[in-house]
Amino acid sequence: MTVAARRKRAENGRAVFDRELADLPQDLRWREWMGRIEATLFASAAPVGREDLARVVGQGVCVEILIDDIQAELVGRPYELAYVAGGWMFRTRPRFADAIKAAADLDEQSPAFTDMEMAVLCAVAYHQPIDRAGLADIFGKDISRDLLSRLRYKDLIAIGPRSPRPGAPHTFVTTAEFLAMFDLQSLRDLPELDL
Repeated sequence: MTVAARRKRAENGRAVFDRELADLPQDLRWREWMGRIEATLFASAAPVGREDLARVVGQGVCVEILIDDIQAELVGRPYELAYVAGGWMFRTRPRFADAIKAAADLDEQSPAFTDMEMAVLCAVAYHQPIDRAGLADIFGKDISRDLLSRLRYKDLIAIGPRSPRPGAPHTFVTTAEFLAMFDLQSLRDLPELDL
């Protein structure tokens, strides 16, 4: 779409998002697409999938090549572009964790999870879909609804399919937020269990 065509549409009150940028030279077009992807990722608190990123660039543009070019520009920067939980997101490089903790005074905060919350998260991750009775079998005691609600509120677990047990109770499964928090692309990346 030419600049004149864009102006005409804008004057008619129907501003259109120009994905193709055909009126720009190729190098400037590529730079603009890289900027759009960076801005989209920067504004998102969660990983952004390929389909969502493809909405901001021209048809037929390879999002993965744009991502590769952005990653190349970030070499040596304190943050990186990582593929996590089915999408890309910016994250701080691990070597800067101590600086962030010091600046945010995180050493004095309570841990993000209690030992029991972490144990239940692990049990759900490795045994999903799992219901409360299945968790009770693992821990030898009933798991409180409050604990499960806290994990659901943090969006780390979600309701899964009904269990085949009598009464068909709901099961629990991990979420994309769980994968992102623990830097996993999928559940296949969970460490092997040492039994």
